[in-house]
Amino acid sequence: MKLAVEAPPLFTLAVAGREERFPVNRVFCVGRNYAAHAREMGKDPDREPPFFFMKPAAAVVDAADPVRVPYPPQTKNYHHEIELVVAIGKGGRDIAVDKALEHVYGYAVGLDMTRRDLQLEARDKGRPWEFGKSFAQSAPIGALHRVQEVGHPAAAAITLTVNGQPRQSSDIAKLIWSVAESIAVLSQFDALAPGDLVMTGTPEGVNAVVAGDVMRGAIAGLGEIEVRVG
Repeated sequence: MKLAVEAPPLFTLAVAGREERFPVNRVFCVGRNYAAHAREMGKDPDREPPFFFMKPAAAVVDAADPVRVPYPPQTKNYHHEIELVVAIGKGGRDIAVDKALEHVYGYAVGLDMTRRDLQLEARDKGRPWEFGKSFAQSAPIGALHRVQEVGHPAAAAITLTVNGQPRQSSDIAKLIWSVAESIAVLSQFDALAPGDLVMTGTPEGVNAVVAGDVMRGAIAGLGEIEVRVG
């Protein structure tokens, strides 16, 4: 095949303990999936149907080793959101909840970095969130841990510190919509494919970072990531 322009880069993530890498297709994000975070964002935490937004593959940054991400333009309120990341290994449409975990390749620690001022301005005007959420290098993600090694974690401490000071601390057991439920609902809207990622939402404690800050995010059993803001 002859291409009219240079092909875009393939974004990949490290797989813990293995040489092969995981190719990233799409990044789906579950919004407001912890009740305490919904409340801090001024929203009702009732268990209403989940909603989703997306990030481009170019948002993904391999954070298997300490990494630096730039402070993005056009914002003065750049927020961290620590999340459990799910990697899809087998595609499917209209996946049943009791079969959903069969489609998971592995899990990782990730950050959904957010230009909060742009997100809230767009929300208040009834506009899309893209410039607040869906920009390059906004999703640093650690090495993927395969299901064969870690199983399907249903309860695990999830934490984030900034410059050594605690910011976010919760447990993935507090997800409003579980991993299996999120996959099942998402697959009703679009067929999932190998290489897709699902970022499952963040607990309370989101806040701003500035250039020079060092974030350390961890999920028990999945290690930690270190991300410095450039």
